[in-house]
Amino acid sequence: MTIKERLERNLLPSQKFIAMGKVLIFLALVLVVIILAVDCRDLWVEGIPALLVILPVSAALTAENAVKLFALRSFKPRIVCYVIDLLLLLVLTYFSGGRLISTLFVVILSEFYLSQEKLSGNIAMGVCSVVFYLGIVAVSQLLRDEPVELDLLISNAFNDLIIFALHFFIMNFLLILYRKNEEIARRVKELDESNQKLGESNQKLAEAMEKLKEVTALEERQRIAKDIHNTAGHSITTVIMQTEAAKLALEKDRESAKRSIVAANLQAKHALEELRESVHLLSGGRSSMTLKDMLLAIVHESTDGTGIAVRYDIDDVVLCDAKCRFLCNTLKEGISNGLRHGKATAFYFELRREEKDVIFLLSDNGTGMEISALKEGFGLKGMHSRAASFGGTVWFETAIDEGFEIHLRLPLDGGR
Repeated sequence: MTIKERLERNLLPSQKFIAMGKVLIFLALVLVVIILAVDCRDLWVEGIPALLVILPVSAALTAENAVKLFALRSFKPRIVCYVIDLLLLLVLTYFSGGRLISTLFVVILSEFYLSQEKLSGNIAMGVCSVVFYLGIVAVSQLLRDEPVELDLLISNAFNDLIIFALHFFIMNFLLILYRKNEEIARRVKELDESNQKLGESNQKLAEAMEKLKEVTALEERQRIAKDIHNTAGHSITTVIMQTEAAKLALEKDRESAKRSIVAANLQAKHALEELRESVHLLSGGRSSMTLKDMLLAIVHESTDGTGIAVRYDIDDVVLCDAKCRFLCNTLKEGISNGLRHGKATAFYFELRREEKDVIFLLSDNGTGMEISALKEGFGLKGMHSRAASFGGTVWFETAIDEGFEIHLRLPLDGGR
């Protein structure tokens, strides 16, 4: 089997990919509508059961989106559907008290992102959706004779705005990943056709090697795009969990709520920084910062305005880009975990160069735990696998009321 055949077996044709995406979006819409109806079954508005309005409006929203997803092919007719979406969402916001409205917005936005080929259109729609969402919430409050203040409106919608932003990044990077796959298939097809015509010509062989280099570069970009997907998916889950925990603790334990909000803020900032760096790599750029500069930037980003203290001792070490990214991601993950799980307020970070290795240590003053009770999740398992891929090792030390430590040893470039 040729390289082209192996790759094309793993690639969905464009029409099948879009069709599958539309089916998943529609099923997600149906599920959210059902959950909304169940959640509002005991709700009364203006002396009438909210379900009397929510059920027919939800059915109309589902039917209208089915037409938009599966019947309409051009963009202009869908504009009318988007206007209808806004009106129906306004009614649902009023009668449901705003329950799951941001989730419905995200599902409907997914259909728009899927249908667009240019990133600029998705950016414009993403910004407009935030404005429309805030407008719908404000109008709903006015209909309920509630005062509308912009700062309070944005503050109450903070969690939803974070979800809008992270949904935009995840959805669009998934689309980038798919389009890169298609580009790889096209390049490999061109390479295979060139190989069939090569013969004994050295000139043609050199041209084929150049195309192979392009394929290798595209495969590396595909790997980076997959890293973006994994990182963003983990980060959005963490941010949602932390903001939900803050909402639940806001009335009973304001300090705990504050810690959760600070941790969510750091996680979102680190995720956005990781996405920017990955976009830079996808575009073929290279960072001009040294490893020490990048680590110091993470430390300052974590301490500025957060009340967190980080002491550090960092040697100036030169490593390849992949190892630099791994060390930076490990530092971000360690700080986020210390805040989220250990309730830490202070950290000590050390990066030390030895004869053939570089030594990484991150220690916090958190609550710690019994080492036997440590369950490694997405982040810690990822540290093990990435360290092993570089020929290094990672281990953890912790005890109750003794904080948590991450130890990492990586070989220097050419050290082993």
